[in-house]
Amino acid sequence: MDVGDPVVKLDNVRKQYGSFVAVHQADFSIGRGEFFAMLGPSGCGKTTTLKMIAGFEQPTAGHVFLEGEDVSQVPPHKRNVNTVFQQYALFPHMSVFDNVAFGPRSKKINEAEVKTRVNEMLEVVRLGEFAQRRPSQLSGGQQQRVALARALVNYPSALLLDEPLAALDLKLREAMQIELKRIQREVGITFVFVTHDQGEALTMSDRIAVMSEGRVEQVGAPVDIYARPETLFVAGFIGSANLLPGTVMSSDAAGTRVQLLDGTQVVVAAGNSAPTAALSQGNQVTVMLRPEQVVLDGEGSMKVFITDTVFQGSSVRVVGRTANDTEVSAIVPAGSNHKAPSAGETVSMQWHASAPYLLEGWPETAGSTTTNVDSIEATL
Repeated sequence: MDVGDPVVKLDNVRKQYGSFVAVHQADFSIGRGEFFAMLGPSGCGKTTTLKMIAGFEQPTAGHVFLEGEDVSQVPPHKRNVNTVFQQYALFPHMSVFDNVAFGPRSKKINEAEVKTRVNEMLEVVRLGEFAQRRPSQLSGGQQQRVALARALVNYPSALLLDEPLAALDLKLREAMQIELKRIQREVGITFVFVTHDQGEALTMSDRIAVMSEGRVEQVGAPVDIYARPETLFVAGFIGSANLLPGTVMSSDAAGTRVQLLDGTQVVVAAGNSAPTAALSQGNQVTVMLRPEQVVLDGEGSMKVFITDTVFQGSSVRVVGRTANDTEVSAIVPAGSNHKAPSAGETVSMQWHASAPYLLEGWPETAGSTTTNVDSIEATL
């Protein structure tokens, strides 16, 4: 998938170790000034892909381009990219200023220019007043910002980040997501961010490449990845979803009628399906319903027996089972004005006409992707 003015371009890149293929035909471009995430479970090939962009690994086949130049066989130190890892690798005996100045000084830039660059970058990461401190005197978030300033001070074509937030606690990680996006927007440099955390990718990215088992499943904007997944893997991996297998009964200009395994019939609006979904009568398909799109009251054809409710602050996650014992979940508002059903009740499951989304094939495990422990563990 190409973009205008690409900084990084992967042209059918493949990486193989012996008989094991770590990356299959990665083919996409990353635009100038873009915040681009590679997202997927452990072992999906995202870090290997990042290493091929950085030059730490060479592709078995295909080509890596940087600023239009084929750098597939160019060593890392001759590529105009910098990398930030989980371990910040700051020099403990140096001050913050000297850590950031290390790169420009190694390039023999005159000291006046070094001072200007370093001070500018420390202001960008909001650490100007900490210039003379040692890394041991900083918090984890501050150390990470020093690592970012050091990586950005030479103004690379792209900054590569390999799960840099993984070592931070939850609240700091969430704050750093916003901070990282602010820094990227302010410096205008292309960021390529590797993560297994979908929340990070959805929060920060302009576009996301979702990977599984070495293959790029989908590339797109966060809202498109979430609302219009192209494969069952993407639908189940991104956010929470109810994946309900069924069979196409009919399809016309108005939409597609699907009969689910519990006998419920669902009408999917025309155009509300993945590009690969075959809509011919008798085809096996999956209806995706996001939990926040589900309403558990009133009259509806799908009856759900409530098994559990989980208070989540501003909302309540309600878990139940359909007539054929498929587990489903819904998210309803919390508070005195909204009463969530209780365990042991039987309610009707409803949704807006535009909510159902159709995908090709049946999932390995039907129902809620949030409550199935085996499925969740398989993606970690």
